[in-house]
Amino acid sequence: MMKKICLFLTLVAAFGCSNAQNNPASKAQTGIPPFRILTTDSVNMTPTDLKKNMPLMIIYFSPDCSHCQHLMYELKPKMADLKHVQVVMVTFAEPLKASQVFYRDFDLKKYPNFTVGTEGYTYVVQKYYDVHSTPYIALYDKSHKLVKAWDKTPPIDELVDEAKKL
Repeated sequence: MMKKICLFLTLVAAFGCSNAQNNPASKAQTGIPPFRILTTDSVNMTPTDLKKNMPLMIIYFSPDCSHCQHLMYELKPKMADLKHVQVVMVTFAEPLKASQVFYRDFDLKKYPNFTVGTEGYTYVVQKYYDVHSTPYIALYDKSHKLVKAWDKTPPIDELVDEAKKL
């Protein structure tokens, strides 16, 4: 009987911990992930390079993901609404060339608030948000505190409206 109670309590504790990790709100107090990405212009970027007092959107994506590409097609006409938000697009384990092609194909050089890069094989951002599919989007206020996160593409108007509030 005692073994069953111990097993039950262990399972309850493990389930509670795993749920806490999946809750984007639990990340709010810890701020942004401690990333290190190689940007499309071959420069390393970390959170210390982010602009202060500017809202932040982190998009975890894959250059060949159809949902990620669709997100960009929908965002293109709304880019002016996001000019006050620093957008950092992070991919994983992809060669830098894939990020560069994505950056070029979506003509992101026109938007200085957009940065695209790869975290390589570190998976720091992926693990931080517990990403299971792309795109994953996290929106932060000017103090870089998490406001809202989406584990799948939200309606574009909802995403833009949330960003405009910041």
